[in-house]
Amino acid sequence: MLVNPIYTNTAGTDKQVLKRYLDLPQPDGKILATYIWIDGTGENIRAKTRTCDTEPKKADDLSWWNFDGSSTGQAEGSNSDIYLKPVAIYNDPFMLGRNKLVMCETYKYNKDATKTNRRLECEEAMKLAADEHPWFGLEQEYTLLDGDGWPFGWPKGGYPQPQGPYYCGVGARRALGRDIVEAHYKACLYSGINISGTNAEVMPAQWEYQIGPCEGIDAGDQLWVSRYLLQRIAEEYGIQVSFDPKPIPGDWNGAGCHTNFSTLAMREPNGIEAINEAIKKLKPRHQTHIKHYDPKGGMDNRRRLTGRHETANINDFCAGIANRGASIRIPRQVGEDGCGYLEDRRPASNCDPYAVTDILVRTICLNEQDDTSN
Repeated sequence: MLVNPIYTNTAGTDKQVLKRYLDLPQPDGKILATYIWIDGTGENIRAKTRTCDTEPKKADDLSWWNFDGSSTGQAEGSNSDIYLKPVAIYNDPFMLGRNKLVMCETYKYNKDATKTNRRLECEEAMKLAADEHPWFGLEQEYTLLDGDGWPFGWPKGGYPQPQGPYYCGVGARRALGRDIVEAHYKACLYSGINISGTNAEVMPAQWEYQIGPCEGIDAGDQLWVSRYLLQRIAEEYGIQVSFDPKPIPGDWNGAGCHTNFSTLAMREPNGIEAINEAIKKLKPRHQTHIKHYDPKGGMDNRRRLTGRHETANINDFCAGIANRGASIRIPRQVGEDGCGYLEDRRPASNCDPYAVTDILVRTICLNEQDDTSN
């Protein structure tokens, strides 16, 4: 499913004119804080900016704010105010200086969490499992689209040559959109996000970057803010970013958010035993995890997890060493070392990382099981 076509002249605006104003000196006592949140879809990002009189050093230094939830699918017009609670702050690579990006949770009028505030439960799980030091590495795949919704650099109304030369490819016809990828890489580093790498993916105009290793709730916070950065940078080029798990039907790879996971026990000598035990816990909860791995309870992922294109079938659970067609892959180096981490290849590219990291910890560390009494 393609992103709805949006025609824009953003790429045609004169950035040198903008630079004149961005270069204006900013008063010492004024800081711009851009509040970022997840809207009612559970996958789209919204943001707005306010002026603060002092530079925040941590999220608690910033006050709660609010927005019109009736315009984001999170409230009725008759009771529309939704609260924003700052939970993590990062350096702003667009406004520079001491300006900040602020990841926020969302709360209804009565201070109950909104439906798409999955962070609250995730943080509770991370606190309960803190002694096991859960680490995550999130491999975010995405597709770049032109303003008309067709993949960036593809022939209009047609297709490029079949998959093969594009994965980690180099060259004008193999790496489509590298400017955005490299700008995003540097912006993440500037912001304080632990981005650990990037590469061109199997389908042309599809890319991946990796966030982590991050411990606990930081993984979800950093992935959401990295998505914001990616979309803001692409906006400046007049290009759309799609996190759709299967943006082009047919013989093309889909897009996932493979999630690498480990506990302290897995990382220590002979940790392979803890990894194998974790896989045993994951198998009976396969369908429960699938429901948490895309915002539509598995419906988006069903188009991707077909058993083809480096995926397992959505209805089956399997694990193996170096097997990219498995639900859970144990990297070959981990098998040789006898310790390390496992890779859950099921999460979709548009997943909520709070939901994914939450259920992994609850299943593996907190030993939660499904109620089979009914």
